[in-house]
Amino acid sequence: MAAFTVGALAVAGPLTHRDAGPSRLVAAPKPSPAGELTVASVETGAKADSADAGKAVKNEKKASGPSRYTDATAAAYFRGRWNDHASKRVKDIRTTGRYLRIYTNLPEDAGNSKDAITLCKRGLEYLSERGEANPVVFVQAKFGENGNPVLANVLGPDDSDCRVTHPKPR
Repeated sequence: MAAFTVGALAVAGPLTHRDAGPSRLVAAPKPSPAGELTVASVETGAKADSADAGKAVKNEKKASGPSRYTDATAAAYFRGRWNDHASKRVKDIRTTGRYLRIYTNLPEDAGNSKDAITLCKRGLEYLSERGEANPVVFVQAKFGENGNPVLANVLGPDDSDCRVTHPKPR
């Protein structure tokens, strides 16, 4: 309880002093009328060209192409190693720690499809070559009503076949 109180005071303390307010407030993401979560980007300096900025924000939300979150090393790895049907499905690749997300133009009903499984295995290969001992890979569908659904995945060292499994009903 004491830790919670100290934490609450650390957060609320500066907010109670009028002259010690934060230098910049950032609004939390808000759901759109359609229920889609939108993310606002924070400007950190010079403004980008408005057309490019609009395109980047669209790509960030929908993962429909390269964005500021694209892992350029992973994208180059995939482009340099493969030029086949599956590789042409890739629209963006993003990494966060040991997580690799491969966004595609595959429809959301392509779960466990040949292309999705192939891309997942390639993601495992990429992370393995980088020395990742516990890789996590998600291959995701094109943006639609349900966001970017997962089509194939590996969730850690006990999962290696890339197939998305669903819990059995009890």
